[in-house]
Amino acid sequence: MWFKNLQLFRLTEAFGHTAADIEDALSGHGFRPCGGLDLFSLGWYPPLGEPGQALVHAANGCFMLCAQRQERLLPASVVNEVLAERVEAIQAEEVREVGRRERQRLREDLVGELLPKAFTRSTRIYCYIDPHAGWLIVDASSRRRAEDLVTLLRQGLGSLPVKPPESSEPVSGVLTEWVRQGSAPADFLIGSECELRDPEEQGAVVRCRRQDLTGEEIRTHLEAGKLVVRLAVEWSDRLSCILGEDLAIRRLRFTDLVVEEASESGGEDAAALFDADFALMVLELRGFLQRLFEVFAPGSEAPAAAKTSARAA
Repeated sequence: MWFKNLQLFRLTEAFGHTAADIEDALSGHGFRPCGGLDLFSLGWYPPLGEPGQALVHAANGCFMLCAQRQERLLPASVVNEVLAERVEAIQAEEVREVGRRERQRLREDLVGELLPKAFTRSTRIYCYIDPHAGWLIVDASSRRRAEDLVTLLRQGLGSLPVKPPESSEPVSGVLTEWVRQGSAPADFLIGSECELRDPEEQGAVVRCRRQDLTGEEIRTHLEAGKLVVRLAVEWSDRLSCILGEDLAIRRLRFTDLVVEEASESGGEDAAALFDADFALMVLELRGFLQRLFEVFAPGSEAPAAAKTSARAA
């Protein structure tokens, strides 16, 4: 249940919904499998993973949600292969060339024929809303997938005033200075991985792993004008991650100390363990994000009304 990638959205107004409010609003947008000609389907699914359970899991003043996406697997190579066979057959039988428009129509007919027979693949995207701290956090490596979930949530709630977080200065500039100086704020530790990019359009990209970022090779890239756009960092012996210039957080990993604390506070059954993990993860990320934005956006705060205690039920 521990999140691995964070796409961050800042609540711009107080979030006054209760768990019951959200449950009612999302119940009409529950997950349904793909229909015969659907390329994909997206809908809400119980976070605890069992059909029929609640669509909202509330803990520690926050609301955990889960969207399930199912998509048809119809590779273009398969369509192209069958299309080529049909075009060849028509040309052989009718002794004529198949034109571009006819070929396009054949392709559309073929997709309609093959799509209902295609295999499906399902994935789940988790998110949680923290009204107290003013965050909507989506566990997704892709910004597009995260925005699909936000759109689905907005459709259910009717309104969802959120926006991507902003920094007071370019994040890449700050990360570059950390690497250039070989040091970061006291509670951050620079790791051994980074991505550097030339700021020019279509500029060169250099990715480094398991490398001393204070070494001569990295210094040469920085002197050539490249910027650090992703950087591995650790924070306060609690977590590690790859921090990006877009303030997305990837490959998030909580330390063994944090995971052990969760296991000690949880119960015996799966629901109790899920609840303990969720509650502790929320607390850890509240502290981390607050500190992160003290560094990158001093003075940035959640809307005043969002600081009031959220109702969890």
